[in-house]
Amino acid sequence: MAKRSAGLLVYRRIDGDISVLLVHPGGPFWAKKDDGAWSIPKGLVDENEDELVAAQRETEEELGFKIDGRYARLGDYKQPGGKIVSAWSVEARAEIDVAAIKSNSFTMEWPPRSGSMKAFPEVDRAGWFTLPEAEVKILVGQRPMLADLTRQLEIQ
Repeated sequence: MAKRSAGLLVYRRIDGDISVLLVHPGGPFWAKKDDGAWSIPKGLVDENEDELVAAQRETEEELGFKIDGRYARLGDYKQPGGKIVSAWSVEARAEIDVAAIKSNSFTMEWPPRSGSMKAFPEVDRAGWFTLPEAEVKILVGQRPMLADLTRQLEIQ
């Protein structure tokens, strides 16, 4: 069975334009990657956990604060590696200062085969991107989320 992740596609409206909040993964593998490396805040769903609850928890862990609002299911998205990501959209109700995020961290051996363990933030930065900018920045497997958000907002 494929691993499952869940996350939130947070958006805001400014002068009629939509921007989305994306996060950049921390750690040495992603350090020099930019275009095609950003993601929605997301993480693994625990066994028997409600996916929306997991999306809210993971977003809070990666940003350092809770995102409240009206959640609208976007869908399930199969990633190139086989993982399924369940996503919800939510409009930011308050200004989010992307410079103030405080992500949780993970530990890994670094440099490889050194025997030295080093901690890295799960997310090293966040940013607001217009939909055209986000198309370039977001991981290929998550690009359909942007189109689905656009369709969802046209209906509202």
